[in-house]
Amino acid sequence: MEFLTNEKLTIVGAAGMIGSNMAQTALMMNLTPNLCLYDPYGPGLEGVAEEMFHCAFPGVNITFTSDIKEALTDAKYVISSGGAPRKQGMTREDLLKGNCEIAEQLGKDLKAYCPDVKHVVIIFNPADLTGLVTLLHSGLKPSQVTTLAALDSTRLQSALAKEFGVQQCKVENCHTYGGHGEQMAVFASKVVVDGTPFSELLGTKLSAERWAEIKTNVIQGGKHIIDLRGRSSFQSPAYVSVKMIAAAMGGAPFTWPAGCYVQTEKYHNVMMAMPTTIDATGVHYTEIEGVESEMAALEASYEHLCKMRDEIIDLNIIPAVADWNKVNPNL
Repeated sequence: MEFLTNEKLTIVGAAGMIGSNMAQTALMMNLTPNLCLYDPYGPGLEGVAEEMFHCAFPGVNITFTSDIKEALTDAKYVISSGGAPRKQGMTREDLLKGNCEIAEQLGKDLKAYCPDVKHVVIIFNPADLTGLVTLLHSGLKPSQVTTLAALDSTRLQSALAKEFGVQQCKVENCHTYGGHGEQMAVFASKVVVDGTPFSELLGTKLSAERWAEIKTNVIQGGKHIIDLRGRSSFQSPAYVSVKMIAAAMGGAPFTWPAGCYVQTEKYHNVMMAMPTTIDATGVHYTEIEGVESEMAALEASYEHLCKMRDEIIDLNIIPAVADWNKVNPNL
């Protein structure tokens, strides 16, 4: 059996629905034979491990533990969905304090037990903040930590594909940038639907009112899943996050927007969705380009992220920005 790498991949929060789906997806994609499942909830974790054993994946060594030191020791890749899930009536931002405290401990554990980790993907919400907190306390380089943001873009692609009755892959250049929350910025000025530029469709085959409705539906995409299924998304975040770590392992580059630490003249000291590529050397971002209304939406999203960042500074989860370099010399 051929694998992308033989290095250890640890899934944090493996007893949950996202984590257990990540485990199965990673095994189905032959990422590595060395998979460790971690969760503080022992019975659920053992149940997931048993399910993986019963799949009879050839050539793999699946371990599971509720000891975080054991789970992270020698890990070269980590995906964490180990926060509280979003429930009905909650926004991603509602999870702020508790999940940022979990991210703080995760960052410290990464620094203590696997300082040589190559890449970490953070799933649990609000991902822009939990990713930032993890990065800060882990001491890792910004290129080594990414957060799940691509679902907003794939939801936009899906919505437009359904609207125009085309195969989803025929809708190109669908991107959302900024925060992975209620203030995300939806970019469609470069979208092409089955060969036709979006600008030619808007106002002819798509009214401004319907487009506004679609954008709202994309922003509320996670809430819609909760309304339909009674629980937050788990299959799509599991698949997309495993694709992200696969790229970091040397697989096909991941080119959907990812959340990353941003330091530009205009946007700085935040994690947010950017035009990114993840490959074996880490995550790399380029400048965002859009029409005036899109850039205004991005500015509002950035300001919202800064406000939430300052809130966790006030909660003493992270220090003031001026002191970040004392905690993580890579920032």
